[in-house]
Amino acid sequence: MTAEKGETEADTMARVIVSPFLRHGCLGHGVAAKAFGKLPSEPDYNDFGKAIKARAKAAAEGDLTLATEILVSQALSLDAMFAELARRSVMNFGDYPLAAERYARLAFKAQSNSRASLEALAKLHQPREQTVRHVHVNEGGQAVIADNVHHHGGGKENENSNGQPHTTNTAGTSSALLGQDAEGNGLPISSSEGQPAMPNARRQRKRRT
Repeated sequence: MTAEKGETEADTMARVIVSPFLRHGCLGHGVAAKAFGKLPSEPDYNDFGKAIKARAKAAAEGDLTLATEILVSQALSLDAMFAELARRSVMNFGDYPLAAERYARLAFKAQSNSRASLEALAKLHQPREQTVRHVHVNEGGQAVIADNVHHHGGGKENENSNGQPHTTNTAGTSSALLGQDAEGNGLPISSSEGQPAMPNARRQRKRRT
């Protein structure tokens, strides 16, 4: 274990133990000892941890070799389990139907996981595509998103429907508001003559003159 600058011995021990390489190095060492017995040069858990760290560094730099190898190995091992479990299920069909059913269930689980590994492998090597959607807002509140045009604003928010205030009409164009010049010219200045009373939008009955 190599201490970093400014670390105490306790800090170094905590950092190394928290990292995954030491723990998985111990796991790899234990599995290797059970599976293969005594290995040449007798690598310890620290050697396994260094090997795992080197593969993790390559993966962080974009090398997909490790992920590809793992997924292919898993898919093949799970497929082998499916074949063996399916064989045992068939052999128990006649005399032991319950055992045959249990073997069949395990076989189907192995088959499903093998397929999932292959799907993950295919997804890993698919080219990544990114869709960028541009939104353009034109004058008048017209938003253009891809090939869809959404109209916001206009007369529909202000037009009454069925004589009810504060309601909206169906989407589309509507008549101009009262007092608005459709040609875009300036509105005339009113004279001293009295203007007719405007109805209250919040009332349903007309005002008395």
